[in-house]
Formats: sequence, structure tokens, C-alpha cells
Amino acid sequence: MKLGKWYVPVALGVILGLVAGSIVSYVSPAPTTEGEQAVSGAFVPPGKKDEYYMFASGGHSGQVYVIGIPSMRRIRTIPVFSRDSATGYGWDEESKKMLGGYTWGDLHHPALSETDGEYDGRFLYVNDNANNRAAMIDLKTFTTKQILGPIPNIMGPHSAAFVTPNTEYFMMATRFSVPMGGKYAPLDKYSKEYHGALSAQKIDQKTGKMKVAWQLKLPPWNYDLSDAGKKISGDWAFFTTYNTEEATELLEINASANETDYLVAINWKKAEQAVKDKKFEVINGVKVVDPTKVKGIAYLIPLPKSPHGVDVSPDGRWIVGSGKLDPTVTVYDFKKFIKAIEKEDFSGTKKGLPVVNFESVKEATVKVGLGPLHTQFGPDGYAYTTLFVESAVAKWKLGEWKVLDKVTVHYSPGHSSAAEGDTVSPDGKYLVALNKLSKDRHLSVGPSHPENMQLIDISGDKMKVINEAPIDPEPHYAQMVKADKIKPILKYEKDEKRPHSVWKKEDVRIEREGNHVTVHGLAVRTRFYPDKIEVNEGDKVTIYLTNIDLDQDITHGFAINLYDIDVEVQPGETKKIEFVADKPGVYPFYCSNFCSALHQEMQGYLLVKPKK
Repeated sequence: MKLGKWYVPVALGVILGLVAGSIVSYVSPAPTTEGEQAVSGAFVPPGKKDEYYMFASGGHSGQVYVIGIPSMRRIRTIPVFSRDSATGYGWDEESKKMLGGYTWGDLHHPALSETDGEYDGRFLYVNDNANNRAAMIDLKTFTTKQILGPIPNIMGPHSAAFVTPNTEYFMMATRFSVPMGGKYAPLDKYSKEYHGALSAQKIDQKTGKMKVAWQLKLPPWNYDLSDAGKKISGDWAFFTTYNTEEATELLEINASANETDYLVAINWKKAEQAVKDKKFEVINGVKVVDPTKVKGIAYLIPLPKSPHGVDVSPDGRWIVGSGKLDPTVTVYDFKKFIKAIEKEDFSGTKKGLPVVNFESVKEATVKVGLGPLHTQFGPDGYAYTTLFVESAVAKWKLGEWKVLDKVTVHYSPGHSSAAEGDTVSPDGKYLVALNKLSKDRHLSVGPSHPENMQLIDISGDKMKVINEAPIDPEPHYAQMVKADKIKPILKYEKDEKRPHSVWKKEDVRIEREGNHVTVHGLAVRTRFYPDKIEVNEGDKVTIYLTNIDLDQDITHGFAINLYDIDVEVQPGETKKIEFVADKPGVYPFYCSNFCSALHQEMQGYLLVKPKK
């Protein structure tokens, strides 16, 4: 692959642009009548509902943000990898157990469950880049129902942005290469003893729960972003790499020395078959396949240096790679790729993996602009690429391979999310630019700025920014789904057979077994039963609390002063709270979620008798 002499000055220019972008103060344009009309086009009147849900990652907040489109209203925050006192997540026993002692996570890439490549509205999967975990959110309740991990043999699963077309797997590839199995090796052994990894989590189709099925041992590179194939490429997955130089220091220089890095193409069906054929080794209790030893699983395709996003077109034919230090996106033809591997049209091998001849699989390079990061798709073959350095979104068309329009955004977009944009049939109405910088777009709140989301109307020939909203750090990625695909419940159904639930005050009880006190209680407007709990200092206390109010939106909280306990119980739900009564004295407990006109009266007392 040859990029020509123009490549060096352009790359240097992009790097200088990145530096300049971090120090130059932008001045936003003055409001215009057109802008005011644009915002009104996204207005959703009171009492009306949005057309779409958008699920945005919360980055190092460890949460998922639920946003209505086109209003841009933030409807809900779903806690996943971090405790959340607003909902009591992390204080009840179920969520405490899921968190596993970790206090935060770095949530990057939400992926909606799919059927035949279409969002089906059942589950949402997310990754934790900090602690090697994956989580599942049940969209019937918009609550986290599983946290899996830390998953062995992987480190920093940043490259986890997709499920396979029928939600067979949630795939996670590692940002960081380390010695597999948790072993120690010095950095001077990096090239020989360090490895990247792809971890495939098998998904139960009824419950949505995951388990680690198998992993691939990969070269010691950084794996950045990924996408699943669709339709004709549905058996494949694609990952971008950087630092194929295998540098361990000064990566901003040493990881950009090579002219190209690679797109990694994985045939996950063949990897699955290799496991069935027992062509694996067990590392840390996980079945690990080495694709250098099992032919047909993994191939490398050259891609301009330090790429970021890889995105597969709705028909599965076109694979779009974005080299962030290159002003183009490179488009590969999946049909040509299959012919190349059938003919063994390789330019060599790298780390034991075949390198497909670049010219044999490349279809086009599209000059989109400075700093391309990520591409989303609309109907009729349109593609939309974010330009981080240029602070813009470029619209171009598959097959024509030229830019048709650009729109300025504020500022420095990373990812974007189009309506149904990762499916086999995108809607094409809206695109949200997830801008990393807001600078002067909102009222100042001091040195720490919010990020900025901007809604773009992509329904016509020209793109228009029609709405924007600040958002807490840091939406790395988002997916937008039709609202009518999601069917949330409004309350938990009354279930008198549910273990530890009580539905009548006559069944409320406090029981002691040694130094363990168990309370089966209930909450109802506007009191707790019981409203007096007497224990001894040092007792272990278990409380099962059922909210027997069965009207939607009548949530009760349960908080104990000075005991660092706050739990939320939804209508019809039962929660388990456990603590040790290690502080003698009298401690009020109360409903922490406003529930009625007599909310203030909803209280009781925990009396902890001191040791003699």
C-alpha cells in the first residue's frame, strides 16, 4: 500500500490541528433566524412524546444516559458500573453483589440487542473499559440485571461496540495488550509475551444473560473500535488496531511510525467451530483459540495509520475504516475480500496472520476532511462521518465516493448516532453528533465544561443542526432506536409467591436467630410496616421491603440516618437490604422518594441497644 508523498505533510497538518484545537478559543456564530426556526423543528410539546430513545454511554460516570429524540430531553440515567444514590443502586444486596466491590467503571459502547440485524428493544449491552466487565440492561425495567466480570485474559475492552446480528454474542476486544492469564512479564518482553484478546460472551436468548464462551489470542497491539458484519458479512466481525509498532512508551510518537496499521477481520462462526472441534487451550478457565494455528479465522487488512472507527454498511458489503491521522476514509468491498482470501491473495503475514493485499480489497478512498473518526448510515446509501479536527460532519454516498455536504458542529465530534443507524435498515431522519467540547455554547459553570450533543436533520439534501443539549461526561457512543420497539413495564406485578415478599400488614414480622435479625416489611402510602425495628449492637440485620402500592410512579425510598443506606423500591417490587448494626443509638429511617402529601410522615425508628 502506497500513500504518496502528500501523506507526511497532511499527517503533520492534522497533528498540528489537534494541538491547535486544544488551545484555540472558538467563538460561536451569532444566532440566526434560520437557527431559531431549526430548533423549533425539533420541539416536542408538553404531553407529546419523542420518536426515538437514544442510549448514550456515560464514560467514566459508569452510567447510561437515556435521551429522547428529537427533544434532546434527558429522560433517565441508568446506573450500571457506579453507585447511584438517586435510585439506591449499589445499596441493595442485588446491585451490591453485581458491583462486586468496584466503585466506578468506564462505560463506553452501548449495543442494543438485535434480531436479523434490526434492533429488537429487549436488552442493552455495555462494556467497562476500566475493570474488564460487561453488563446487561433489561429494557422492560431500564435496570441493570447482570454485570459479568472481571473477565479473564482481557484488559481494557474498549473495542466492544456491537452484538452479532441475532444477539448470539456480545464481543469485546482489548485496548491494552498484557500477558495472558494474569502473569507478570517485563515490558522488554512485550512483543513475545504480551497479547491482545477478543472475548466472545454467549447470550441467553430468553434472559439476556451472558457467559464467557471463548476467546481469541491476538497480536500485542491496541484494538480500538469494532463492528459486526451484516447480511452477506453476518458471520464476520471487524476491529481496528493501532500501535502495531508494539511501542510501550511515548505512544503519540512511537505508535505512529508505521505507514499503516490494520483492520482485523474475524470469522466468528469459524472461531465457534474451532471451539467445538476442541482446537483451544484453557487459560484462566477460558477456552482460548489461537488463530495463527487455526486457518480461516483471522485476517489483516492494511489501513492508514492510527485508525479509529470501523463501520459496516447496512447491506454488509462496504467496510468503512477511519484513519484519524488521515483526511480520508477507506472503503473495502466485502465481496472482494472473500475472493482475496479464497485465492490467498496475500501480501505476506504479520504475527502469523495473513495480510490481505490492500489493492485487491480496497474499493475507494473518500476525502471527507480532517480527523475522521466514525461513520453512521442513513437509507439510500448515505454515510455520515464525524471530523474531530474540522468540527464537522461530512455526508457522502456509497458508490459515488464523494462528499455531498458538510455541516459545522460545536465542537470536535467523536462518535455520532443516527436513527436506527447500526441496523440493516436505518431510518435517516436524525443524526446526533456527540461533541467532545462545548466551550462557549452554554452558560458557564466554571472550568469543567459539559459536553455537547447536537441534533442534525439529515432528511433532506442539506444537513441542518436543529437542536443541542449539554450532557455530563462522557458519551463515547450511542444508539438510537424507534420508541415503539421498546415495551417497558409500568410496575412489577403482584406476586404473593415471590420469596420474602409480604403484601398484608398481618404478615409483617421481625425474627431473630442468634445475632441475625430478619425483617419482612412493606411500604405503602404513607407508612412503613414495621415502623420500629429493635436490634442489639453488633447484630446482622436483613430487611426485605416490598412496595405494595401498585400505581405507576409511586416509588418509595428507604433511608437510615447515619447508616449510609438508601434504597429505592418500585411499585410491586421487593428489595433486600443488609447491614451490621455497629452504631448504638436511635436512628430514624424514612421514605427518601417523595410519594404522597403525607410523605414527611412516612418514617420509623431503628433502635440499636448498646452492648452491656
